[in-house]
Amino acid sequence: MKSLTLVFQNIFRNKLRTTLTSLGTMMLVLVVTLVWSVLAFLDTVTSEKTANVKGIVSERWQLSSQMPFAYATSLHEGAARNPGDVRPDDAMSWSFFVGTLDPKSRASSQKLFAFALEPEKLLTMMDELDSLPSARRAEFEPVVKKLTENRQGIIVGQSRLQKTNKRVGERIKLFGLSHQEINLEFEIIGTFPPGQYDESCAIDIAYLNTALDAYPLTHNGEKHPQANKSLNFVWIKVPDQDAFSRVTDQILNSPTYSNPAVKVETAASGIASYLEAYRDLFWGMRYLLTPAILLTLSLVIANAISVSVRERHTEFAIMKVLGFRPGHILALVLLEAVLVGAFSGLVSAAASYYVVNNVYEGLKFPISFFGTFLIPEAAFWWGVAVGGGTALIGSIVPAWSACSIRVSEAFSRVT
Repeated sequence: MKSLTLVFQNIFRNKLRTTLTSLGTMMLVLVVTLVWSVLAFLDTVTSEKTANVKGIVSERWQLSSQMPFAYATSLHEGAARNPGDVRPDDAMSWSFFVGTLDPKSRASSQKLFAFALEPEKLLTMMDELDSLPSARRAEFEPVVKKLTENRQGIIVGQSRLQKTNKRVGERIKLFGLSHQEINLEFEIIGTFPPGQYDESCAIDIAYLNTALDAYPLTHNGEKHPQANKSLNFVWIKVPDQDAFSRVTDQILNSPTYSNPAVKVETAASGIASYLEAYRDLFWGMRYLLTPAILLTLSLVIANAISVSVRERHTEFAIMKVLGFRPGHILALVLLEAVLVGAFSGLVSAAASYYVVNNVYEGLKFPISFFGTFLIPEAAFWWGVAVGGGTALIGSIVPAWSACSIRVSEAFSRVT
């Protein structure tokens, strides 16, 4: 207890230095927490599941993936043709529709990106929405029901709704950008829960297909350019990896999907393929940025402790005269640094967790497909480990200098 009292007295001896060191530690731990949160999120979405496996069926040779909508029905059945074939537990079609509220403006605030899908699949197949907490699910279910009953309904993310200056209940007209000359009228029937789909919209895929089917009536019988390639993805869900392998074989061996050919990936591998373009960026975050921050943090601690040790040469000499061993002095200096670092790291991690998760309800991921990410609970021990660990490393040299002070040299400087 006497040693701890001495440590705390030394920590608060120079309040300004301790405060500045603590603030510097907090800022660097904040950056590390955000970087590691992003990397942890990516590790989660690209890790393969062993149960309730989701797969993506897309066009094999084009990244944009444009398939005939005629593929949808049989893909929902996993291309099952014979007795004993595996059928997915659930499935969902995706078509993308991008439109603008003002055809004369190129402003991004006027554009809406919509998933055209089967409305009833929102709560069973859409990531994040299929695992909503019970309270939020109960709030969102009436919105989904409205979309199933109103073919011209549209669900708009909360952020996108604010940017377009629209409100629930308004009627809007979207002029097609992804589907030229396909202009659709909608009623805004609700919003997504805060999170991944803040910038997205959802519409009934049947409404989009009806508009494509009606196109020839006003264009001398000519089909719309997207008519035979309006299906972008089909999502399937199976109970395990074995079922996924069997469904994959059924689809790839089916003659139905030859023009264009299709491929089947797990959701994790599909996302990993999409992230391939950002591989160098994430590698730099993991192996260059993070070590650089940790090194900088160690130097900050080392500098602060070194100044403190130089100021206390005589004090350490007196402690040796009073019977303190070099190991005792070494431990006291290290403990001072570790306490400041660990406490500052914990405060920084706790503050980032609260602000990001509770105040902002997640941060926007740089790649819009992923929506938002949250700070994991592991950030609390990250903060303690990063702050305390770098403080320990940074204070080793100053602490060794303190315990190596010679009494005769220290007192010879006293005038």
